[in-house]
Amino acid sequence: MKRLMALATATVLALALGQTATAQTADELYAKAKEEGEVTWYVSQFSTGLAEDLGQIFSEKYPGISVNVIRATGQVIYARLAQDVRAGVAQADVFSGTDLGHLHELRDQKMLMEFTPPDADTVRAPFKDMQPGFWYATTANPTVMAYNTEQVSAEEAPKNWTDLTDPKWKGKVAVTHPGFSGGAGSWAVLMKKLYGEEFFTGLRDNDPYIGRSLIDPPTVIAAGERAVGIAVFSVAARNKIAGNPIEIIYPTDGSKLSLGGTAVLANAPHPNAAQLFVNFIIGKEASERMVENGMLPISSAVEPPSGVRSLEDIPTADLSEDELVKGVQPIIEEWRDTFGG
Repeated sequence: MKRLMALATATVLALALGQTATAQTADELYAKAKEEGEVTWYVSQFSTGLAEDLGQIFSEKYPGISVNVIRATGQVIYARLAQDVRAGVAQADVFSGTDLGHLHELRDQKMLMEFTPPDADTVRAPFKDMQPGFWYATTANPTVMAYNTEQVSAEEAPKNWTDLTDPKWKGKVAVTHPGFSGGAGSWAVLMKKLYGEEFFTGLRDNDPYIGRSLIDPPTVIAAGERAVGIAVFSVAARNKIAGNPIEIIYPTDGSKLSLGGTAVLANAPHPNAAQLFVNFIIGKEASERMVENGMLPISSAVEPPSGVRSLEDIPTADLSEDELVKGVQPIIEEWRDTFGG
Protein backbone atom coordinates (compact mmCIF):
# COMPACT_ATOMS: atom_id res chain seq x y z
CA MET A 1 0.00 0.00 0.00
CA LYS A 2 1.40 3.38 -0.96
CA ARG A 3 1.87 6.11 1.59
CA LEU A 4 -1.43 7.90 2.00
CA MET A 5 -0.22 11.43 1.47
CA ALA A 6 1.20 10.62 -1.95
CA LEU A 7 -2.39 10.70 -3.20
CA ALA A 8 -2.80 14.32 -2.23
CA THR A 9 0.48 16.01 -3.10
CA ALA A 10 -0.88 18.25 -5.85
CA THR A 11 -3.70 19.48 -3.63
CA VAL A 12 -1.33 20.26 -0.80
CA LEU A 13 1.10 22.18 -2.97
CA ALA A 14 -1.78 24.28 -4.22
CA LEU A 15 -2.83 25.07 -0.65
CA ALA A 16 0.53 26.00 0.85
CA LEU A 17 4.10 25.99 -0.34
CA GLY A 18 6.32 25.49 2.69
CA GLN A 19 5.16 28.35 4.87
CA THR A 20 7.67 29.81 7.31
CA ALA A 21 6.39 31.58 10.42
CA THR A 22 7.97 34.77 11.71
CA ALA A 23 9.51 34.28 15.16
CA GLN A 24 7.21 35.52 17.93
CA THR A 25 7.20 35.48 21.71
CA ALA A 26 4.58 33.49 23.59
CA ASP A 27 2.80 36.73 24.55
CA GLU A 28 2.70 37.87 20.93
CA LEU A 29 1.34 34.51 19.84
CA TYR A 30 -1.31 34.57 22.57
CA ALA A 31 -2.55 38.01 21.55
CA LYS A 32 -3.13 36.78 18.00
CA ALA A 33 -4.33 33.33 19.07
CA LYS A 34 -7.12 34.87 21.17
CA GLU A 35 -8.52 36.38 18.00
CA GLU A 36 -8.54 32.92 16.39
CA GLY A 37 -10.25 31.45 19.47
CA GLU A 38 -9.53 27.75 18.96
CA VAL A 39 -7.08 25.11 17.82
CA THR A 40 -7.84 21.66 16.39
CA TRP A 41 -5.41 18.93 17.41
CA TYR A 42 -5.05 15.62 15.57
CA VAL A 43 -3.20 13.39 18.03
CA SER A 44 -2.14 9.77 18.48
CA GLN A 45 0.78 9.96 20.93
CA PHE A 46 -1.37 10.49 24.04
CA SER A 47 -4.38 8.60 25.34
CA THR A 48 -7.74 10.28 24.81
CA GLY A 49 -7.95 11.18 28.49
CA LEU A 50 -4.47 12.69 28.65
CA ALA A 51 -4.93 14.58 25.38
CA GLU A 52 -8.15 16.11 26.69
CA ASP A 53 -6.45 16.95 29.99
CA LEU A 54 -3.64 18.73 28.16
CA GLY A 55 -6.18 20.64 26.10
CA GLN A 56 -7.94 21.75 29.27
CA ILE A 57 -4.69 22.84 30.94
CA PHE A 58 -3.80 24.85 27.83
CA SER A 59 -7.20 26.57 27.80
CA GLU A 60 -6.85 27.43 31.49
CA LYS A 61 -3.40 28.90 30.88
CA TYR A 62 -4.61 30.76 27.80
CA PRO A 63 -8.24 31.82 28.37
CA GLY A 64 -10.22 32.40 25.24
CA ILE A 65 -8.69 29.54 23.25
CA SER A 66 -10.45 26.18 23.15
CA VAL A 67 -8.81 22.93 22.04
CA ASN A 68 -10.67 20.51 19.79
CA VAL A 69 -9.09 17.11 20.43
CA ILE A 70 -9.39 14.47 17.71
CA ARG A 71 -7.58 11.37 18.94
CA ALA A 72 -6.95 8.05 17.18
CA THR A 73 -4.11 5.57 16.77
CA GLY A 74 -1.14 6.58 14.63
CA GLN A 75 -2.11 5.09 11.28
CA VAL A 76 -5.77 6.03 11.70
CA ILE A 77 -5.17 9.70 12.54
CA TYR A 78 -2.83 9.98 9.57
CA ALA A 79 -5.51 8.51 7.33
CA ARG A 80 -7.93 11.10 8.71
CA LEU A 81 -5.51 13.87 7.78
CA ALA A 82 -5.07 12.40 4.30
CA GLN A 83 -8.85 12.30 3.89
CA ASP A 84 -9.07 15.99 4.79
CA VAL A 85 -6.38 16.86 2.26
CA ARG A 86 -8.03 14.89 -0.55
CA ALA A 87 -11.30 16.66 0.20
CA GLY A 88 -9.60 20.06 0.19
CA VAL A 89 -10.59 20.65 3.82
CA ALA A 90 -8.24 22.46 6.19
CA GLN A 91 -9.43 21.23 9.57
CA ALA A 92 -6.36 20.26 11.62
CA ASP A 93 -4.05 22.93 13.01
CA VAL A 94 -1.66 20.68 14.92
CA PHE A 95 -0.65 17.10 14.11
CA SER A 96 0.95 14.90 16.79
CA GLY A 97 2.00 11.50 15.47
CA THR A 98 3.82 8.40 16.66
CA ASP A 99 5.17 7.40 13.24
CA LEU A 100 7.97 9.81 12.42
CA GLY A 101 7.82 8.58 8.85
CA HIS A 102 4.52 10.43 8.60
CA LEU A 103 6.11 13.65 9.79
CA HIS A 104 9.06 13.29 7.44
CA GLU A 105 6.66 12.76 4.56
CA LEU A 106 4.54 15.75 5.52
CA ARG A 107 7.68 17.87 5.69
CA ASP A 108 8.97 16.64 2.33
CA GLN A 109 5.63 17.42 0.70
CA LYS A 110 5.70 20.95 2.14
CA MET A 111 2.66 20.34 4.32
CA LEU A 112 4.26 21.63 7.52
CA MET A 113 4.90 25.16 8.71
CA GLU A 114 8.51 25.94 9.53
CA PHE A 115 8.80 27.68 12.88
CA THR A 116 10.68 27.68 16.18
CA PRO A 117 8.64 27.64 19.41
CA PRO A 118 9.61 30.45 21.80
CA ASP A 119 10.61 27.93 24.48
CA ALA A 120 12.45 25.46 22.22
CA ASP A 121 15.67 25.91 24.21
CA THR A 122 14.04 24.64 27.42
CA VAL A 123 13.60 21.03 26.28
CA ARG A 124 15.78 18.30 27.77
CA ALA A 125 19.16 17.77 26.14
CA PRO A 126 18.36 14.43 24.40
CA PHE A 127 15.62 16.14 22.39
CA LYS A 128 17.42 19.26 21.24
CA ASP A 129 19.09 17.51 18.31
CA MET A 130 15.81 15.89 17.27
CA GLN A 131 14.12 19.12 16.23
CA PRO A 132 14.58 19.91 12.54
CA GLY A 133 12.37 23.03 12.55
CA PHE A 134 9.23 21.55 11.03
CA TRP A 135 8.30 19.15 13.81
CA TYR A 136 9.34 18.87 17.44
CA ALA A 137 9.80 15.85 19.68
CA THR A 138 6.97 16.00 22.21
CA THR A 139 7.07 12.49 23.64
CA ALA A 140 9.78 9.88 24.12
CA ASN A 141 8.01 6.64 24.86
CA PRO A 142 10.29 3.61 24.50
CA THR A 143 8.68 0.38 23.41
CA VAL A 144 9.90 -2.02 26.07
CA MET A 145 8.63 -5.34 27.42
CA ALA A 146 6.65 -6.09 30.55
CA TYR A 147 5.52 -9.05 32.60
CA ASN A 148 2.85 -9.77 35.19
CA THR A 149 4.62 -10.20 38.52
CA GLU A 150 1.93 -12.54 39.85
CA GLN A 151 2.45 -14.97 36.98
CA VAL A 152 6.13 -14.61 36.11
CA SER A 153 9.25 -14.29 38.28
CA ALA A 154 12.04 -11.87 37.47
CA GLU A 155 14.34 -14.82 36.77
CA GLU A 156 12.10 -16.41 34.15
CA ALA A 157 10.90 -13.17 32.56
CA PRO A 158 12.05 -12.46 28.98
CA LYS A 159 15.35 -10.62 28.69
CA ASN A 160 15.41 -9.79 24.98
CA TRP A 161 12.93 -9.55 22.12
CA THR A 162 13.51 -13.04 20.74
CA ASP A 163 12.51 -14.52 24.10
CA LEU A 164 8.92 -13.68 23.16
CA THR A 165 9.11 -16.42 20.51
CA ASP A 166 10.00 -19.10 23.11
CA PRO A 167 7.26 -21.79 23.00
CA LYS A 168 6.91 -21.59 26.79
CA TRP A 169 5.03 -18.33 26.27
CA LYS A 170 2.47 -19.81 23.87
CA GLY A 171 -0.90 -18.19 24.56
CA LYS A 172 0.69 -15.78 27.06
CA VAL A 173 2.13 -13.03 24.84
CA ALA A 174 0.60 -9.63 24.02
CA VAL A 175 1.63 -7.45 21.05
CA THR A 176 0.19 -4.68 18.86
CA HIS A 177 -0.84 -4.63 15.19
CA PRO A 178 1.43 -2.27 13.18
CA GLY A 179 -1.42 -1.50 10.80
CA PHE A 180 -3.18 0.53 13.49
CA SER A 181 -0.37 1.92 15.64
CA GLY A 182 2.47 4.08 14.37
CA GLY A 183 4.66 3.09 17.31
CA ALA A 184 3.99 -0.58 16.68
CA GLY A 185 4.85 -0.05 13.02
CA SER A 186 8.29 1.31 13.81
CA TRP A 187 8.83 -1.44 16.41
CA ALA A 188 7.96 -4.08 13.80
CA VAL A 189 10.40 -2.53 11.31
CA LEU A 190 13.12 -2.75 13.96
CA MET A 191 12.32 -6.40 14.70
CA LYS A 192 12.54 -7.20 10.98
CA LYS A 193 15.89 -5.41 10.78
CA LEU A 194 17.30 -7.24 13.81
CA TYR A 195 15.85 -10.73 13.36
CA GLY A 196 14.17 -11.10 9.98
CA GLU A 197 10.93 -12.87 9.13
CA GLU A 198 11.67 -15.68 11.57
CA PHE A 199 10.85 -13.39 14.48
CA PHE A 200 7.29 -12.89 13.24
CA THR A 201 6.66 -16.54 12.43
CA GLY A 202 7.92 -17.50 15.89
CA LEU A 203 5.69 -14.87 17.45
CA ARG A 204 2.71 -16.07 15.41
CA ASP A 205 3.27 -19.63 16.58
CA ASN A 206 2.87 -18.42 20.17
CA ASP A 207 -0.73 -17.38 19.44
CA PRO A 208 -0.39 -13.82 20.76
CA TYR A 209 -3.05 -11.37 21.80
CA ILE A 210 -2.90 -8.58 19.18
CA GLY A 211 -4.12 -5.14 20.22
CA ARG A 212 -4.71 -2.09 18.07
CA SER A 213 -2.74 0.31 20.25
CA LEU A 214 0.52 0.06 22.19
CA ILE A 215 -1.64 0.87 25.20
CA ASP A 216 -3.36 -2.52 24.93
CA PRO A 217 -0.56 -5.03 25.74
CA PRO A 218 0.53 -3.54 29.10
CA THR A 219 -3.11 -3.12 30.01
CA VAL A 220 -3.94 -6.80 29.50
CA ILE A 221 -0.65 -7.81 31.16
CA ALA A 222 -1.44 -5.75 34.26
CA ALA A 223 -4.93 -7.29 34.29
CA GLY A 224 -3.47 -10.80 34.19
CA GLU A 225 -4.99 -11.65 30.81
CA ARG A 226 -1.51 -12.21 29.37
CA ALA A 227 1.78 -12.83 31.16
CA VAL A 228 4.37 -11.07 28.98
CA GLY A 229 4.61 -8.86 25.93
CA ILE A 230 5.60 -5.59 24.39
CA ALA A 231 4.67 -2.45 26.27
CA VAL A 232 4.69 1.25 25.73
CA PHE A 233 6.84 2.61 28.55
CA SER A 234 4.36 5.19 29.85
CA VAL A 235 1.46 2.77 30.31
CA ALA A 236 3.63 0.14 31.97
CA ALA A 237 5.16 2.78 34.25
CA ARG A 238 1.76 4.22 35.13
CA ASN A 239 0.47 0.77 36.06
CA LYS A 240 3.58 0.04 38.11
CA ILE A 241 3.36 3.36 39.97
CA ALA A 242 -0.31 2.60 40.70
CA GLY A 243 0.69 -0.67 42.37
CA ASN A 244 -0.56 -3.04 39.69
CA PRO A 245 1.29 -6.37 39.24
CA ILE A 246 3.47 -5.35 36.31
CA GLU A 247 7.21 -4.86 35.90
CA ILE A 248 9.11 -3.23 33.06
CA ILE A 249 11.76 -5.14 31.11
CA TYR A 250 14.45 -3.12 29.33
CA PRO A 251 15.46 -5.53 26.51
CA THR A 252 19.18 -6.23 26.35
CA ASP A 253 19.01 -5.95 22.56
CA GLY A 254 17.55 -2.45 22.80
CA SER A 255 14.20 -0.79 23.33
CA LYS A 256 12.61 0.90 20.33
CA LEU A 257 12.65 4.59 21.14
CA SER A 258 9.26 5.75 19.92
CA LEU A 259 9.46 9.48 19.52
CA GLY A 260 6.24 11.36 19.14
CA GLY A 261 6.52 14.48 17.03
CA THR A 262 4.25 17.50 16.85
CA ALA A 263 3.93 19.95 13.96
CA VAL A 264 1.79 22.80 12.71
CA LEU A 265 0.11 22.20 9.35
CA ALA A 266 1.07 24.68 6.64
CA ASN A 267 -2.59 25.40 5.92
CA ALA A 268 -3.66 25.54 9.59
CA PRO A 269 -6.87 27.59 9.97
CA HIS A 270 -5.59 28.92 13.31
CA PRO A 271 -1.80 29.25 12.83
CA ASN A 272 -1.04 31.41 15.86
CA ALA A 273 -3.05 29.26 18.25
CA ALA A 274 -1.34 26.23 16.72
CA GLN A 275 2.16 27.60 17.34
CA LEU A 276 1.22 28.60 20.88
CA PHE A 277 -0.12 25.10 21.51
CA VAL A 278 3.09 23.42 20.31
CA ASN A 279 5.06 25.73 22.60
CA PHE A 280 2.81 24.62 25.46
CA ILE A 281 3.28 20.92 24.67
CA ILE A 282 7.07 21.19 24.99
CA GLY A 283 6.76 23.25 28.17
CA LYS A 284 6.74 22.67 31.92
CA GLU A 285 2.99 22.32 32.56
CA ALA A 286 2.54 19.68 29.86
CA SER A 287 5.59 17.72 31.03
CA GLU A 288 4.30 17.73 34.61
CA ARG A 289 1.05 16.17 33.44
CA MET A 290 2.95 13.65 31.31
CA VAL A 291 5.05 12.54 34.29
CA GLU A 292 1.88 12.03 36.31
CA ASN A 293 0.92 9.57 33.56
CA GLY A 294 4.23 7.71 33.73
CA MET A 295 5.77 9.44 30.73
CA LEU A 296 9.25 10.87 30.32
CA PRO A 297 9.29 14.69 30.41
CA ILE A 298 10.32 16.87 27.49
CA SER A 299 10.89 20.00 29.57
CA SER A 300 14.22 20.30 31.38
CA ALA A 301 12.33 21.83 34.32
CA VAL A 302 10.63 18.51 35.14
CA GLU A 303 12.17 15.30 36.49
CA PRO A 304 11.25 11.78 35.22
CA PRO A 305 8.78 9.59 37.18
CA SER A 306 10.21 7.94 40.29
CA GLY A 307 10.96 4.22 40.20
CA VAL A 308 11.74 4.00 36.48
CA ARG A 309 14.85 4.59 34.41
CA SER A 310 15.58 7.89 32.76
CA LEU A 311 15.87 7.93 28.98
CA GLU A 312 19.65 8.15 29.21
CA ASP A 313 19.73 4.83 31.12
CA ILE A 314 17.55 2.81 28.74
CA PRO A 315 19.39 0.75 26.08
CA THR A 316 17.93 1.58 22.68
CA ALA A 317 18.14 0.25 19.14
CA ASP A 318 16.87 2.53 16.46
CA LEU A 319 16.26 3.10 12.77
CA SER A 320 17.45 5.68 10.30
CA GLU A 321 14.92 8.04 8.75
CA ASP A 322 15.22 6.16 5.46
CA GLU A 323 14.66 2.77 7.12
CA LEU A 324 11.62 4.11 8.92
CA VAL A 325 10.01 5.84 5.96
CA LYS A 326 10.54 2.91 3.60
CA GLY A 327 9.90 0.13 6.08
CA VAL A 328 6.50 0.72 7.66
CA GLN A 329 4.14 -0.08 4.77
CA PRO A 330 5.95 -3.30 3.77
CA ILE A 331 6.01 -4.51 7.37
CA ILE A 332 2.28 -3.90 7.73
CA GLU A 333 1.64 -6.08 4.68
CA GLU A 334 4.06 -8.73 5.94
CA TRP A 335 2.33 -8.71 9.33
CA ARG A 336 -1.06 -9.25 7.70
CA ASP A 337 0.34 -12.08 5.59
CA THR A 338 1.81 -13.72 8.69
CA PHE A 339 -0.89 -13.10 11.29
CA GLY A 340 -3.96 -12.34 9.17
CA GLY A 341 -6.22 -9.34 9.70
